[in-house]
Amino acid sequence: MDNSNEPHLVHKSHLPHPYDQDVSHVLRHVSRITATGRKKLANSLSTAGYLAAGMRLIQQHLGPGAVRSAAGTGNRHSLERPLLGFLSQRAVAAAVAENPPPFPRRGGVPRLRTTWRSQSDFVADLINFAMWPANYHPGYLEQRAVTTRRLVAGEDFVQAVHATAYQHTAESARMPSVRLSLALMVLAEGDDTVERALTETYRGYLSSWKHVYAEVLRARGLRLRAGLGLDDLANALSAATDGVVLRSIGDPHAGVVDPERERSLMGTVALAVIHGFLEPTEDSDGLTLEQAVQARLGRPLPSGETGGDAR
Repeated sequence: MDNSNEPHLVHKSHLPHPYDQDVSHVLRHVSRITATGRKKLANSLSTAGYLAAGMRLIQQHLGPGAVRSAAGTGNRHSLERPLLGFLSQRAVAAAVAENPPPFPRRGGVPRLRTTWRSQSDFVADLINFAMWPANYHPGYLEQRAVTTRRLVAGEDFVQAVHATAYQHTAESARMPSVRLSLALMVLAEGDDTVERALTETYRGYLSSWKHVYAEVLRARGLRLRAGLGLDDLANALSAATDGVVLRSIGDPHAGVVDPERERSLMGTVALAVIHGFLEPTEDSDGLTLEQAVQARLGRPLPSGETGGDAR
C-alpha cells in the first residue's frame, strides 16, 4: 500500500509512542522471507495502522469499559459475545478506516493478508506487541524499580509484598493486553502459532520476575526449600496472579482486589507461598515442602481414626 496519498504522514517517527519505535524484534510473523524485508514491513506505516486498529479493538471488546452490542433479538440482555471474532481480518481492516490521526486510515483485507499470512499470525504479533513493555503505562519501569527496592531493602517486607501484589494485580486487571492473554489461554488450544506467542510472552515476563526474586533471596538471607527452584516460585506466583486478576474481572464484587484499602488477595497468597517455599539460609531445616507440612501437622492418624477420636 502506498501511503503517499496520506500527506499528514511523512515518516514513522511522527506516530505516537511506542508505534514510532523499531518493532521488527517484536513482530515475528510478518510475511517476508529476508531479514531486511521483514524489518522494513514490520516498521511500515501500513503495519502500524493495523496494529493500532487491533489494539483499539481489544480495548473496545475486552475492556475495561468494553462496549457490548445487542444480538439483534430485541432483548436488551442478549448481547453479542464474539470471543475473538472481533479480530477477524475483515474486522481489523474495517477498523483501520476509523484510526485516529496520525495513523493510516487506508487498508484492506488483501493488504492485511500480504502482511500476515493468516489471522493466527496477526493475532500472535498483536499479542507480542500488546505485551511489549514499551506499551505499558508511562512510569511503569520507574514504578517497577521502586517496587524492587522495597522488596529487597525495605524495612517492612510484609507491607512491601502487599503493596507490590496490589499494584500488579490492579494494574493487570485494567490492561487490555493482559485481558487478551487471559482470553487466549483457553481459545488458543490447538493453534500452535498463538500458543507459541503466549509461551514466549510468559517466558519473558517470568524471566524478569525471577531476577527480582533472586535479588530478594540474596538480600534477605533466604533460600528455597529442598526440591524447589526459582521456576517453581515464579510459576506459583504467576499462576496465582492470573487467577486473582481473572476473578477480579469476572466477579468484581468478590473483593479479591480492594481499591479502597489498596490490598488484594494476591498479597495474602504471595505471603503464604513465601512462607511455604522459603526458609532462612542460616537456619535451614533441609526439609522439602511436603516434609515441612507433614512435620507441622504431626504424625498421620491411624487408619480409621478421626481427628475427634484422636483428641
